[in-house]
Amino acid sequence: MISGLKFIAVVLLTVGVLDRTAVVNGSRFKGDYSKLSGIIIPGFASTQLRAWSILDCPYSPLDFNPLDLVWLDTTKCLSAMNCWLKCMMLDPYNQTDHPECKSRPDSGLSAITELDPGYITGPLSSVWKEWIKWCIEFGIEANAIIAAPFDWRLAPSKLEERDLYFHKLKLTFEIALKHRGGPSLVFAHSLGNNVFRYFLEWLKLEIAPKRYIQWLDDHIHAYFAVGSPLLGSVQTVEATLSGSTFGLPIPEGTARLMFNSFGSSLWMSPFSEHCKSENRYSKHFSGGRRKKHNIYQCDDLEYRLKYSGFPTNIINIEIPSVVAEAYPSFGDEMQANLSNMECGVPTQLSFSAREIADGTFFKAIEDYDPDSKRLLYQLDKLYHGDPILNPLTPWERPPLKNIFCIYGVDSRTEVGYYFAPSGKPYPDNWIMTDVVYEFEGSLYTRSGNLIEGNPGATSGDETVPYNSLSYCKNWLGPKVNITRTPQSEHEGEDVQVHLDVEHNLGEDIIPNMTRLPRVKYITYYEDSESLPGQRTAVWELDKANHRNIVRSPILMRELWLEMWHDIHPDKKSKFVTKRKRGPLRDEDCYWDYGKARCAWPEYCEYRYVFGDVHLGQSCRVKNSSADRLLSYV
Repeated sequence: MISGLKFIAVVLLTVGVLDRTAVVNGSRFKGDYSKLSGIIIPGFASTQLRAWSILDCPYSPLDFNPLDLVWLDTTKCLSAMNCWLKCMMLDPYNQTDHPECKSRPDSGLSAITELDPGYITGPLSSVWKEWIKWCIEFGIEANAIIAAPFDWRLAPSKLEERDLYFHKLKLTFEIALKHRGGPSLVFAHSLGNNVFRYFLEWLKLEIAPKRYIQWLDDHIHAYFAVGSPLLGSVQTVEATLSGSTFGLPIPEGTARLMFNSFGSSLWMSPFSEHCKSENRYSKHFSGGRRKKHNIYQCDDLEYRLKYSGFPTNIINIEIPSVVAEAYPSFGDEMQANLSNMECGVPTQLSFSAREIADGTFFKAIEDYDPDSKRLLYQLDKLYHGDPILNPLTPWERPPLKNIFCIYGVDSRTEVGYYFAPSGKPYPDNWIMTDVVYEFEGSLYTRSGNLIEGNPGATSGDETVPYNSLSYCKNWLGPKVNITRTPQSEHEGEDVQVHLDVEHNLGEDIIPNMTRLPRVKYITYYEDSESLPGQRTAVWELDKANHRNIVRSPILMRELWLEMWHDIHPDKKSKFVTKRKRGPLRDEDCYWDYGKARCAWPEYCEYRYVFGDVHLGQSCRVKNSSADRLLSYV
């Protein structure tokens, strides 16, 4: 699935709780951090799953016993694959476990740091380990970071039905407030944003309408949405048709069987921003009668524009020739495609994001693919029929005080596929013949041919297309302040600022700013005026990979400074200043061989410690560096 999600996906994290005086690299940072707390909610494939059964594996010395690691135990995956699949796969219709083996998510921070602990496998399966280490280095207390792992195989309604997950998450926020005396910071990565969105909608039915906003203000200080697939990811479709191995040495057909058994497989499907639905309980606040069925409707713009707002059609697929009557009716355009079929000649059909989300695509291949009926059932029951929320609809700005939408840009990202019958039996019955990428404002295929379409101003993060990531720009108001700075430490050079830039709702904001070659930038879009008492910011990080962005020291630095500024009693601006960035940790200091001294002498000094093996290791942050943080207030 999503290449960045090919080992993960989401996460709700928190950045921290410090004492009133925390020690970092020998320096003391003053401020009242003691009331803040944080919650980590891992995302797709980023939580350990453990066996809750006794399973004897024939022809293998490796059996499954209660609490044995299932996801991810690469040894058992390779040597006892059939047993391992029994513990991983779910019934595609009722989402129950295999009769011989069941798995459940692990708990605690250890469940999200490394999926397969080990000398070799640990670093390869690391998810939040570096982040936790970074938090510890900055003095964040152990009881301030609360992990809330969940079974990422389940659709949102099943999470609540089987595990009472959202009830537990609500209690987690309330316990954090009781324990620390203040609200939490929420950090969500990829699918974690979808989880958090569903939680906010579920909460509306659990709390009296007049108390809903007050509950959010009391329990959530800021929400960081990182790499959020706000309009889905096309790589979900690739995993549905040909399988995603998650980097494991398993056959793609096997990966496809496993992936399509998960109810969550459709949670990140691409969908149109012009199509909405009225969920069953949408009358909750007005006291109206409940709807019996969801209504999935698209506005006129959907039919006047091509590709449902995406750069191109998501799927172009060849299917064997059949008579038109063999297909249900999908509208005039589909009928025109079918009328062109000739006996014995395969026909290529194209499908947009809307036609994937409403089931048109799966109906079209239903006679040729056994998985289509199961996926149609999941789509109808678990998504369009969800009583709380249809997740395959665009998301309006949550009613939270502070929102930061953060994602990577300017990387080659898949936005469309060409598939054809492979001639092999299911589950290997489809073969990918070509891929469409977006990059540098153009669309081209795997073979290098440019194609027509609707590319965005830049490209996505290698996993989620730019139009899906940047949809949160619609949460900004009519006047936006834009700042572009280098990602590396700087003293103010090459910092560009445009104030009160006009922003039309539904349109992208494209800053007229320069770029130096081989320099990676961060572009900040900030709005603190359009909604009284609320702030909204969008950060675009050049070349930040979807998965690795959560381990980026640049992102960690920016989050730390923003939160440090946010809680400082003497802050002079709505957002932390961008005019300069200096080293904060020993790891940020290095040796300047050209000047034969430590770089950044204002911040760093040469201080040898026994065990240092090179000059750069002996460059450390000065003990007085804490006072320099006042320049960021």
